[in-house]
Amino acid sequence: MEKNTEGTLAIVLLVLIQGVLVSGAVEVRPSINPAVVGTSVTLSLSPSTTLKSGSWAVGESLILTWMGDQQAVFPSYSGRASVNILTGALNLSSVTVADSGVYVVQSSDIQLKANASITVLEPISNVTLRANQTELMEFNSSAVATCSVSSGSSLSFLWMNGSSEVTASNRVRLTDRNSTLTIVNVTRYDQGPFRCCVSNPVSNGTSNPVNFTISYGPDNMALTVNGQNTTSFLIGSNLTMLCSVQSNPPAQLRWAFRGQRVNTTGPLLQLFNVSENQSGAYSCLAFNNHTNMNSNIATHIKIAKPSLSGSEPQAVNVWLLPLLLVVASLFSLSGKL
Repeated sequence: MEKNTEGTLAIVLLVLIQGVLVSGAVEVRPSINPAVVGTSVTLSLSPSTTLKSGSWAVGESLILTWMGDQQAVFPSYSGRASVNILTGALNLSSVTVADSGVYVVQSSDIQLKANASITVLEPISNVTLRANQTELMEFNSSAVATCSVSSGSSLSFLWMNGSSEVTASNRVRLTDRNSTLTIVNVTRYDQGPFRCCVSNPVSNGTSNPVNFTISYGPDNMALTVNGQNTTSFLIGSNLTMLCSVQSNPPAQLRWAFRGQRVNTTGPLLQLFNVSENQSGAYSCLAFNNHTNMNSNIATHIKIAKPSLSGSEPQAVNVWLLPLLLVVASLFSLSGKL
């Protein structure tokens, strides 16, 4: 009797060990992961195993059970789920995002229990970028842009300014899982074009560009005369003064001479055949009618006669030459006497 009991226990123990070994050796492998909404996914056992009965579940919800050539599909999966009664492979069709989860197969044939996780993602479509306003003032306005999609799941957002990636800083904020971009106190370098790039493991999309019109200036003025930094010129010279300034929209430019406005507008002031009385301070005055800001730059021009320092000694030398010859002759005669 004791021998029979020992034999029975040995057989049970052997079956349990075999079951544990089989359960540990078998894996569930999805045909694709992540899967795209609307496609089909097959969960196969590897290595291939013959199962006469078993069940499939996702989380705590049963999908189907089978025994021999009979299978019973639960109502929520009717028409979408089926099992290969020979291999135990589960096929799910027309998957949705809700089908994401951990799938478990169990069988009492060989004490099998194995699982695998699958993710179902919705592809991205129609990436749209919207700005609260596009007309902004430098240092006084904030830009806010929001990126959205018509469809898509598990989204990642990336912002681009031209060819450069936009990252968070003391002026740049990325919120709502990076779908909203806020730039505080915009500068002239924040004009764009800005794009929003959205991706997930199964798709990606990029928005159309958005540009901001940022009013700034006038500032960083420069004034040159005849393309040089020289301020001294000869009487009779022709002068062309060029005024440059950074401003958006372009600044209105006027000119002044000795503090009095002259009847000239635009970046150029031209003077022809100048005289000494045109020496003095010339100013370029800039005004931006969007920012209501002014700026100016001035230079002092000196108009002078040509220098005579090179010709006077020559004239004196020519006049003294005959006199020196006469003096030399007198000394020669006095020596003979």
